[in-house]
Amino acid sequence: MEKRNHKAHAAQWKKDEVKELENLIPKYKVIALVDMTNMPSLQLQRMRASLRDSVVIIMSKGNLIRFALTSLSSKISGIDKLAEQMRGMPALLLSNDNPFKVAKILNRSKTSAPAKGGQTAPNDILVTAGPTSFPPGPIIGELGQIGLKAGIVDGKVAVKEDKVVVKEGEVISPIVAGLLTRLGIEPMEIGINLIAALENGVIFSKSVLSIDEKEFMNNLKLAASSAFNLAFYVAYPTKDNIKLLIQKASRVSNAIADSQNILTSENVKKIVGKACVEAEVLSAKLDLPEQSSNIEEVKKKLDVEMTDEQVAQKVLKKLQDDKMANQREKSGVVKDPNFEKDEKVAQDILKKLQDDKIKK
Repeated sequence: MEKRNHKAHAAQWKKDEVKELENLIPKYKVIALVDMTNMPSLQLQRMRASLRDSVVIIMSKGNLIRFALTSLSSKISGIDKLAEQMRGMPALLLSNDNPFKVAKILNRSKTSAPAKGGQTAPNDILVTAGPTSFPPGPIIGELGQIGLKAGIVDGKVAVKEDKVVVKEGEVISPIVAGLLTRLGIEPMEIGINLIAALENGVIFSKSVLSIDEKEFMNNLKLAASSAFNLAFYVAYPTKDNIKLLIQKASRVSNAIADSQNILTSENVKKIVGKACVEAEVLSAKLDLPEQSSNIEEVKKKLDVEMTDEQVAQKVLKKLQDDKMANQREKSGVVKDPNFEKDEKVAQDILKKLQDDKIKK
């Protein structure tokens, strides 16, 4: 008896549809998988109309989409890995736009809705800590059944800790769905649920594509501010902080020069003025004629145009003349021990002025 080999033959329409997908997919830069579960047909029609210029949505059986994707693995890098992420009621979304732009368009078109028992969670469903509108009663036990810690705060039931009650991809039980509705949480999204997108061999997951633009900009500003502060702290020069670094260096160097009596073009008048004050104190101790503590006043009294160095020389000479007069009056005995100290200060100031002049 002759044996016959029975082979399964795919229907011709299936072959034609796979062939059509194989020809169409390579024409686009972005290949995305979406889940059309719980997508009302009316809303789908409206979305197709609004996205017609930038996105092509292809509905087909899941096994045909998978077969078409895997058959293109030799032509399109990463497309076989994209096929592994299919779930729910899959569909293909093809576009030449940036995948982030496509995801943004899809997210804007979504609306929230209460959960129903038996539905699959599109995202992690989180119940955050905080007060509820329920008075004390059996609701505390019901919340405990789904893993929520509850207590009484100001006469109302309050959730004590954040809790993910259903993870993405899990089935929502009728009990959880009922409590979420009573808590005013609408976790379901009516719209096209983007699963992943492939561009230039790179697969972008839903979590990567769903960007909060406001949060992203805030993080970018924080990063820029932190980088600027760090560069300024370690004195790393950039075009944004170079002026501030130079100003800081100038302030620090001037402070050091002032504290160590190092003469510079910035502090020479200040130091000479200090010498004049010391001379005035010395003059008062020795009962000498009153001297001006301001260098400009000294110049004015002398009624001549003098440099800072010349003023310092005059101050030093006056101190030395006063010292000699004091010695004569008191038989060569200097009673005030600060006399030599003040003279030494004046001599040091004069020497620094002269050294600075030579350097220039």
